Amino acid sequence: MAKKRPQTKAKRPQLTDGEIPVVGAREPCPCGSGRRYKACHGRAAAHAVTELVQRPFEGLPGECDWVALRELVPAATVELTLRDGLPEGVPSVTLATVLPMAWPALRRDDGSVLLGLQNDTASGDISRDLADTLLRALEAEPGTPVQGRRAPAEGPRLQDLLDAEAPFEPVVHTGFEFWVPDAENATPDVTASLERANAAAIPTVRLQGVDAAYWCETPEKNHLRWVMPHPEEQLLDALARLHAAGRSSLGEGTRLVGSFRAHGLTVPVWDLPSGVGAQDVEKPAAEFAERLAATLATDAPLTADERRARGGLTNRQVTLS
Repeated sequence: MAKKRPQTKAKRPQLTDGEIPVVGAREPCPCGSGRRYKACHGRAAAHAVTELVQRPFEGLPGECDWVALRELVPAATVELTLRDGLPEGVPSVTLATVLPMAWPALRRDDGSVLLGLQNDTASGDISRDLADTLLRALEAEPGTPVQGRRAPAEGPRLQDLLDAEAPFEPVVHTGFEFWVPDAENATPDVTASLERANAAAIPTVRLQGVDAAYWCETPEKNHLRWVMPHPEEQLLDALARLHAAGRSSLGEGTRLVGSFRAHGLTVPVWDLPSGVGAQDVEKPAAEFAERLAATLATDAPLTADERRARGGLTNRQVTLS
């Protein structure tokens, strides 16, 4: 018998990382390595999707307000400006804290788009997930909601889609009537849904004299929650210096009680007496902002009293995200 000639395998074409398509996790990797996709190029893709972005709104106008609307404010909207302008048939794009049925986005009958902010996201990059939802909403049929999904690992982020020079101006609402164009003539089911949502919303007001500070009313006491852009360690040092010096309050009966940590930023929180409204803290907040700015410029070591004050503030810090 004649010897069988050894078979030679044709060489697979060499692909660059950017050309390798996504396939099933257990399928052979298209790069030709012989390994399963999940153990080869799929590993990097999965890591890119799940890696937590500590400051997803960094670089956007109004980063502190983005954080506040994501975590603290019940009902608010912001008109968004796209870098490349609005597509034909889309009269406006509006960011909303919450949408009916917790929809990620909604294309209204008139073609306008509502983008929900307070939704669970599939990856560790909220900005990429929101950008993916926005792009799909712009192409959705009018009158349809957009469902959530895992955004492509290499997809754009909000920073790629939104105009970096446009202002970010939140409008805080007393309820969720912005869900429907004509709330007075809404169906009974929609009316009931609105009533439930409105009943659960905490009254909230955005201060006018300082950035990203939100007054809210609760049954026992009121609060001021102020999202600040300063590096956490530097801000905590400054707050500790003011606290130890008795200069951290916003007036009689008010008290700096701790802070939240949200999306890479720190949110100091003050307790306010029930009778203190948003207008009452406008001037004290502006005065505090001046004291804080001066204290942030100090780099001397903390004193013993200031270290104790800092420890107390750190122990009363709660991470929201």
